[in-house]
Amino acid sequence: MLFNHIAVIALLVSYLAPRVSPENFWFIAFAGLGYPILVFINILFILYWTIQLKKRGLYSLIVILSGWMILHRFVQVSNRSKDDASNKMIKVMSYNVKLFDLYNWSHNKETRSKIFDLIKDEAPEIACFQEFFHRDSSDFCNFDSIKKLHKFEYAQVEYTAHGKFRQHFGIATFSNYPIISQGKVDFGYKGNNVCIFADIAAGKDTFRVYNMHLQSIAFSKGDYKYAEDLQNDVETDDIEHSKNILRRLKKAFIKRAQQADMIALSIASSPYPVIVCGDFNDTPSSYTYTTISKDLQDSFIESGNGLGKSYVGAFPSFRIDYILHGKQFVSYNFRTIREELSDHFPIVTYLEVR
Repeated sequence: MLFNHIAVIALLVSYLAPRVSPENFWFIAFAGLGYPILVFINILFILYWTIQLKKRGLYSLIVILSGWMILHRFVQVSNRSKDDASNKMIKVMSYNVKLFDLYNWSHNKETRSKIFDLIKDEAPEIACFQEFFHRDSSDFCNFDSIKKLHKFEYAQVEYTAHGKFRQHFGIATFSNYPIISQGKVDFGYKGNNVCIFADIAAGKDTFRVYNMHLQSIAFSKGDYKYAEDLQNDVETDDIEHSKNILRRLKKAFIKRAQQADMIALSIASSPYPVIVCGDFNDTPSSYTYTTISKDLQDSFIESGNGLGKSYVGAFPSFRIDYILHGKQFVSYNFRTIREELSDHFPIVTYLEVR
């Protein structure tokens, strides 16, 4: 029962994470990150007390259900779908393409072309890409290739870094509809993380599409190796790496909170209905997600099914990619495409204008 108390208290602390900025109490963000694990532990206590034929199982059950507003962000069962796409429906994709496998992380030279094939097969009308890469040459000339292969007539691209041999790294939004104006949310410093927006005119409707890639944890190879060893039950006493991971997590929590606050202000001042896409690098039980999604709908919650995992890597392997939208839209047929061509799964949905 003592361990049950500890599990319940930890779960209750995790409920504070979506509402408390890591800038003020950063340690609460760690509880938010561990929310799915804490729920699982409390479910084990429910099963244990049920087997013992004791009413104590209600203890953890009541606490889990009291956090239903967070739980339903992780798991969904929805029947909201449409077989035919009306003229008022817009297909939207968000996809962290991991530089189109520039450095051959997948050890498969066909990965880039498979990403292009996937985008072509899905045929989104609006596509938001994070970790976008373009080279001013015939090799890896991704911007021109996507516009040509997928018949996107309009695009917005923001490069945050430039390398040798005319290489460019950043973020890009492609659209079948005219982009009438564009801009970005100024975070106040230069870096690889960015949020851009494009005002798009689709017939009589105009809406603003946000595309963002927020602060990553920036693990080193050694950090990933340490995390993988822990997952595989490999014995290790590398205390320094564990401290390093905690420091990186803390820094990322705080930076994302700052970025989320600025993005939320921009969304609130938008003259048009908004669609928000991107890699938040944070879970649905985070301050980042809660702040950005305020007064917006989550396509996964509206029309998704199953677990919302979108990150393929070892940590954190939760839902960190999102398509949100204003109440002027309704979401149908949300899908997470389980193709491991990047360290993120692409996500797609249909948005119908009310």
